[in-house]
Amino acid sequence: MDFLEFVSTRQSDRAFDPDRPVEKEKIERILEAARLAPSACNAQPWHMVVVDDPELKNRVADATSARALGMNHFTKQAPVHILLVEERVNLTSGIGGWVKQKDYAQMDLGIVAAHVVLAAHAEGLGSCIVGWFNEPKMRELLSIPDSKRVWLDIVVGYSTQAVRPKKRKTNGEIISYNKYK
Repeated sequence: MDFLEFVSTRQSDRAFDPDRPVEKEKIERILEAARLAPSACNAQPWHMVVVDDPELKNRVADATSARALGMNHFTKQAPVHILLVEERVNLTSGIGGWVKQKDYAQMDLGIVAAHVVLAAHAEGLGSCIVGWFNEPKMRELLSIPDSKRVWLDIVVGYSTQAVRPKKRKTNGEIISYNKYK
């Protein structure tokens, strides 16, 4: 399929087959696609923690859930969690970010997250980027130093959801040429 068709069928899945594990080879290919993601000044300011141990995965999923808000209970169904941890940028990215007042590490983490979910889709897997979680609990569960930020938890598994039509703004609402409108 062409790329536009490919991205139109990729979605944030919130229902997974909990009894179907993800093959290691597929996870390895997803991680390789993430490793190859571009970053400002080639800083690669990320570390990925793959959680596929069922007991630990359930505890990580519990750290994403908010009972009072009814959020993220689907994360327990996903057999794999890939957590993105921010690492230090290199000198040139750090200086450039300071000069331009931009957080290049956060941009880079967004790019690597996109690579993960697109690679998962290419492997026939569903995924969802989760940003709502108990960060101190995640650090504790996964032995991540307190000095590190855990930015995202990407859940991956075999989706049980049908492809939904995308609800997006029109081109006219989000695109202009040659000047901001």
